[in-house]
Amino acid sequence: MTTYTGASVSGWSWGTTWTASDEANDEEEDGENFRGYVTGRDCLLLLVDCSAAMFESSGEEETPFELCIRCCKTVLLNKIISSDKDLIGLVLFGTDKHKNPSDFKHVFILQDLDLPDAPRIKQLEEFLEDSDLANSFETQYGHSDDFSLSDVFWTCSNMFANLTIRAAHQRILLFTNNDNPHHASISLQRQAKTKAKDLSEAGIELELMHIQPPGGRHFDVSVFYQDLLFLADDEGPTPDAAAKFEELLTRVRSKEHAQRTLQKIPLSIAPGLEIGVGVYCMVREAKKPSFVRLDRRSNEELKTQTKYLCDDTGNDLMTGDMKYYQMFGGEKVVFDKEEVDQMKKFDQPGMVLVGFKPRSRLKRHYYVKPANFIYPDEQVIQGSSKLFTALLRRCLARDVIAICRYIPRTNASPVFVAMVPQDEERDDQGVQLSPPGFHLVFIPFSGELRNLTIAETAKASTTQIDAAKDVIKKLSFSFDSESFENPMLQKHFRTLEAIALEQPSAEDINDLTMPDVGRIERRAGSLLEQFKQLVYPPDYEPEKGGAKRKASASAGGAPKRAKVSEGDDVNVEEYAKNKTLSSLTIPILKNYLKSVGRKVAGKKQDLIDSINEHLGIA
Repeated sequence: MTTYTGASVSGWSWGTTWTASDEANDEEEDGENFRGYVTGRDCLLLLVDCSAAMFESSGEEETPFELCIRCCKTVLLNKIISSDKDLIGLVLFGTDKHKNPSDFKHVFILQDLDLPDAPRIKQLEEFLEDSDLANSFETQYGHSDDFSLSDVFWTCSNMFANLTIRAAHQRILLFTNNDNPHHASISLQRQAKTKAKDLSEAGIELELMHIQPPGGRHFDVSVFYQDLLFLADDEGPTPDAAAKFEELLTRVRSKEHAQRTLQKIPLSIAPGLEIGVGVYCMVREAKKPSFVRLDRRSNEELKTQTKYLCDDTGNDLMTGDMKYYQMFGGEKVVFDKEEVDQMKKFDQPGMVLVGFKPRSRLKRHYYVKPANFIYPDEQVIQGSSKLFTALLRRCLARDVIAICRYIPRTNASPVFVAMVPQDEERDDQGVQLSPPGFHLVFIPFSGELRNLTIAETAKASTTQIDAAKDVIKKLSFSFDSESFENPMLQKHFRTLEAIALEQPSAEDINDLTMPDVGRIERRAGSLLEQFKQLVYPPDYEPEKGGAKRKASASAGGAPKRAKVSEGDDVNVEEYAKNKTLSSLTIPILKNYLKSVGRKVAGKKQDLIDSINEHLGIA
């Protein structure tokens, strides 16, 4: 046990103790738990249909089963990187063999609900690397169309119920290419629909990840699965079946991550009239995960514990024993912790509508930090969706923004935000591209704006400006941030993946941030040469760069001595007499010692001492 003691605060000192803990540290949400706020981990179950139809392929394409397994592997990799505390499991149904606590037939739990790790990914890679997957799978697991989806849902419900941790979101992703699995049994259809309704009432979301059947047959959701899916009013129509891996993965990514709120707070429209809204973070910088402290003896994760110690007695202090003070008029004004917290509290968390402004009044230079997004939440206040929708439609129709005072959490400073309306957008397959709601754009206070003094510089001529415009037109393209991956993060995570999966080496990184010199030369080579002749002097060489500025004689510090290179004919004895051997390189010193028959070992100073000893120089 190691204790780190920090600086004293108002006469008290504090220390941090790291101790090993057997329990996993649950994710702690920032701020307080507001009305309707849910904390905990995400739990995701992947259901994969393993009937014989899932192993039929059209030509040389992947079978639907291989498509699902590759998608499940990608989900596991993404979970490890984005939210490694969440739980994920994989259940196969439609198999001849079974493995589940309830002993249901044709239901095989391949991976129980647990944290994603390398062995689980390796298990899925074995399926993908098997050249004769259809025969080996039939031998190990078998196929059967005599399964019951009700039993499958029962198994999933029991897996969620047996969790020992608190689950914030529970969801099931069902992969299949059969639109009517119980066409011959009305009883099984009724049981499956009843159990799907029970899942919805228990807060377990069921999502259909349907795949295009072989032969070009259309997957008709309305035949059976439409009665199993209890979609929200704003989700719109079910998209078409996926035929490619990219289409399936896009749909899975949109469903696997729960829409976690930063806060759930009220939006006050008028005195006595409030809307419940959830605040979401739409864009966040991707960073390397922080390191984890481990106990060197047991390799267990360490848990932080903080203790407050008295400087005089060394006794442990409770929070109520500490005081805070502020110097005023030469005296200490002492406060309790409760008084300090009360001074920090401006008002209750929430948003208060101040008024409306035309959208054109929101300037680009008002940007302070990335915007948030708000969406109605019925758990906070019933009936919020209708009033929120009416407000959104009128703001879109009149092209106005709403100005609000925003306090995100207790003890947070109030800020002004502009609620910028956004309408819903969907692609051709019905997948939502942008949700309806308001972007919260943070507006700076007047004291945060400053006037800049821009120095006068030389003005470009009209000919030079036209030449620059021609270059820009040739090199312009549609920019999308999703088209460029951070090479540093890609290398970091691929290296970790290679180590965890025991791969010989990490995959090569394609650095998309590097300029494509060949394409630039093809598209604008002559224009660039023309621009260089118009702007730069005739002897300018951009590849060599500008000449370095020479230090003036008045600059402080002694001039540095140039070191002699290894290939020069150096008189080492002359350097030794002038006591400047330190300016020579180590290879030159070693070569001289070898020529006089002395040992070559040690650091640079040892070599210098050996040369001085040989020449008799003190």
